[in-house]
Amino acid sequence: MVRYILNRFVHMIVSLFVLISATFFLMKAIPGDPFTSEKKIPEQILQRLYAQYNLDKPVFEQYVLYLKNIVKGDLGISMKMLNQEVTDIISQTFSSSLKLGVVAIIVAIIIGIVLGMLAALYHRRLIDNVAMVLAVLGIAVPSFVVASLLQYLLAYHWKIFPVMGFKGPMNYFLPVMALTASPIAVIARLTRSSMLEVLHADYIKTAKAKGLGWFSILSRHVLRNGVMPVITYVGPMTANIITGSVVIEQIFGIGGIGKQFVQAINTRDYPIIMGITIFYGVILMVARFLTDVAYVAVDPRIKLAGRKEG
Repeated sequence: MVRYILNRFVHMIVSLFVLISATFFLMKAIPGDPFTSEKKIPEQILQRLYAQYNLDKPVFEQYVLYLKNIVKGDLGISMKMLNQEVTDIISQTFSSSLKLGVVAIIVAIIIGIVLGMLAALYHRRLIDNVAMVLAVLGIAVPSFVVASLLQYLLAYHWKIFPVMGFKGPMNYFLPVMALTASPIAVIARLTRSSMLEVLHADYIKTAKAKGLGWFSILSRHVLRNGVMPVITYVGPMTANIITGSVVIEQIFGIGGIGKQFVQAINTRDYPIIMGITIFYGVILMVARFLTDVAYVAVDPRIKLAGRKEG
């Protein structure tokens, strides 16, 4: 078990190194720089800016310096925002994205599992059919389309929720629903298919034959084993929700890290682009690592494999 977790941790570190390297060299491969795109910058000032951001050094030397700074937790200084460190910009803007993401994750897991469980328990009945139609629509329709429809119907047309902003509880509903439409659909389908398989397993029939109550069977055996595929999906889903809210934040005017990322791309602010990309990558990798650890805690077969490896 310990060796399994250590292997996953080493894989995470290697993946992070590859991400940092790829991000750095891709930025350097783009023609020009943020300063040459500006007009009428005197040559002396331009050379000072190059020296300040190490752009006057060879690319490989810049790469080594960047890696050293990353190890120290320094993501650099913005090229467009005066004296603003990238770490400070991320810390200031990520709070809104994190709040939105956490609420969306909780909503997606609860609604998805409940919907999938009801579909499995009432297999081939009205609830099952309705749940699967909603799941197909949730997967097929992009989040920005869902966001636009919700914004038009519930905010503009019926005036139930605020159109934009992120100031109170009412502002959460529309962006959360837009973010969770697809995850809810995926979790519902995973839960339904897994629970249907569990409900027809031999040990469930044995439990019924022993006279074990239906609630006990459902809580101890069906639900626990039925949500195993959901645990696998929760890690990537968590990262995707938190890092994939860029468009949603733009639609609803949420001043989160996604909005800052879009602005950095428009202004070619390379330190912010690279910093946020690495930050997003860390979230994704940590989420997957924690998913692997959670899977070890739940699935006895992985525990057994870990003991054999140790």
